[in-house]
Amino acid sequence: MRVIVHEGSLRLRLPIPLRLASLAVNLVPEAAFVKMRESVPEPFQELLTKDYFKMVVRDCVSVLRQYKGLEIVHVEAEDGTYVSIRI
Repeated sequence: MRVIVHEGSLRLRLPIPLRLASLAVNLVPEAAFVKMRESVPEPFQELLTKDYFKMVVRDCVSVLRQYKGLEIVHVEAEDGTYVSIRI
């Protein structure tokens, strides 16, 4: 995935590997999932687990790889600021 930001003289291109998403889920402590489960209605609490999130991220990453080059965010402001996120 590539994040591109143009703002005035700033031209920023950030390549972000899709695998970083699964790493981010691994870094979230189990206590955060417990706290999230407290604020969710009963039938959905069993879905808020680290293992479930890992599975969802794995499935999403495999689907996103099929659409390489797809622009999912394209924003241009009046002052010339430009943000683009491509897979």
